Amino acid sequence: MSNTSAGAQSNQVVLGSITGVYGVKGWVKVYSHTEPMTNILNYKHWILRQNGRQQTIEVSQGRRQGKGLVAQIAGCDDRDIARQYTGAEILIAESELPSLADDEIYWHQLEGLEVRCSFEGADEVLLGKASHLMETGANDVLIIKACKGSIDRRERMVPWLLDRVVLEVNPAEGFIRVDWDPEF
Repeated sequence: MSNTSAGAQSNQVVLGSITGVYGVKGWVKVYSHTEPMTNILNYKHWILRQNGRQQTIEVSQGRRQGKGLVAQIAGCDDRDIARQYTGAEILIAESELPSLADDEIYWHQLEGLEVRCSFEGADEVLLGKASHLMETGANDVLIIKACKGSIDRRERMVPWLLDRVVLEVNPAEGFIRVDWDPEF
């Protein structure tokens, strides 16, 4: 499974963001949602979204720098010019993502799916909708937000443990089935 977040448009995927400038020659600091984080540098054209506007830029080069990443935007060779990109989200067209095996799914494809549960033989209930996944040290966690028809207004965090907690993922039908105590 690859860690990406959904963009505002269904055909775009947020891969990260530009967090600041690096050096004096127009490089920017990059925060990546991809796994591994350097995968964001595999895409040479980024769609930058900032203040409700989008623009496509070309990345001329990028590399690891300390614990993070830095990149240079083609044609940008000045720190002050690079500063205008700070805070921009980095998106790509969803069609640019690598194909996955039949049993794999990108994280952004889970967002918005109904999360249903049955616990200890009880009738199935709607917990809410998948908001996003959070990476933790032990295992990933599914964040579920209440929605119309959910059993209550609570936000839940459910461990992403396939075949133990997460029993079924069915994006075509629009749901995830979990074995989870709705009171927890």
